[in-house]
Amino acid sequence: MSLRRAPGTTAADGRDPGGLETGPRFGAGRVAGLLLPAGMLAVALTVGIVVSGSAGDEPPAARTAAPADAPFERIGTGDLARGVTGLQAHLRAQPKDARGWAALGAAYVEQARTSGDPTRYPQADKALARSLALQPQDNDTALAGRAALAAARHDFRGALSASEAALKVNPYSERALASRIDALVELGSYSKALAAAEQADGRRPGIPVFTRYAYVLELRGDIAGARRVLGGALKSASSPGDTAYVATALGQLEWSQGAYAPAQRYFTTALDADPGYLPALEGRARTQAARGDAKGAVPGLEAVVDRLPLPGQLVALGELYEAGGRETDARAQYELIGTWTELARANGVDTDLDTALALADHGDRAEALKAARAEWGKRRTVHTADALAWALHVNGRSAEALPYLATSAPAGCRNAMFLYHRGMIERSAGRTDAARASLAAALKINPGFSPTGSRAARAALKALEAS
Repeated sequence: MSLRRAPGTTAADGRDPGGLETGPRFGAGRVAGLLLPAGMLAVALTVGIVVSGSAGDEPPAARTAAPADAPFERIGTGDLARGVTGLQAHLRAQPKDARGWAALGAAYVEQARTSGDPTRYPQADKALARSLALQPQDNDTALAGRAALAAARHDFRGALSASEAALKVNPYSERALASRIDALVELGSYSKALAAAEQADGRRPGIPVFTRYAYVLELRGDIAGARRVLGGALKSASSPGDTAYVATALGQLEWSQGAYAPAQRYFTTALDADPGYLPALEGRARTQAARGDAKGAVPGLEAVVDRLPLPGQLVALGELYEAGGRETDARAQYELIGTWTELARANGVDTDLDTALALADHGDRAEALKAARAEWGKRRTVHTADALAWALHVNGRSAEALPYLATSAPAGCRNAMFLYHRGMIERSAGRTDAARASLAAALKINPGFSPTGSRAARAALKALEAS
């Protein structure tokens, strides 16, 4: 179906000789972590079967193998773990299999993304380097893996370069096509991202392309178009992993527009398909919170943070605690952000945007501004403009933030958080009429966009209306 035609595991002994080391085990751009995802990647179980050429003792489901270059974002974590184990065993027996090393590298990237464990990234780098050493020419699988790894580390220029190199070798590489869209989105090249999505749809139509196409449309304010694309993708889903992945994307889209009942239905659909799918668990909890069911939301977010302690998830749980008067518990969550940041940086992840967003509200505001400026210097997107404007505001420099609002929340913006930030900055800068309009728009679009932010927006709007 073309969119244009139809609108951490270890080896058994805990060791991994021969370079197969094993490590410990819903903000920013969606690709980087909000409720989705630029680091959405890949399925290792099926790749393990592809590279070995034999089903062996793997479960029957593994015998319906996907192409080795396919993004792996729609697979269950158990299958991913089995796939990594299978690839490790295969590569011990066949250490010169360049395609197998590339598949293992991509699988490590996905494990890092789904577990929040950045120590997998150096392992991925090593496996991909081994693949390229074994096959330095025409190795599109390893080059596409490099693109995925760079995107996961927030090196989006590197991701773009590597994806384009892979596409020169294989213009139909699904992973490279998907990573190029991700990179262009995260670099703020939205027109080019749309063109890349259209091209990818023509070359390799499928769920990885459809979901990215929908996100580009959403960023451009075309919510109806995004719904249409994702609805078609859900109808085409042919496996539990596909169903969970696309239904969650639909749930996230509906949540962002304040359509909580359909959002809840989509998250239920996703969890019926894959009960352990963390983005769906998170989406369901955020929807419960937005509907006023904090009691039901807290355990769900706690379960997510227990397995995926990334800044966006830590902030979400901390704000839910804070809104419920649990200040000590909230601070404990916010403090963990620093621990994650140190670990991520040590493993090659650029954390400036994550740091800026988290610290502006829940930490060192001066450091938040420093990080936001650094990120703006590297890429100028709606997300980095929002982070820099908000960091300037919380540091008492709202007038300086005003020029960035045209980028962070342009006309037609349908992002409640961006509009909330815009309204609070405008209020502080004395633009009361504009502030009233921005805050009202944020609360109309998604009245439960944040447990603390929604409350602050309502209080500020009430004060503006009273004056």
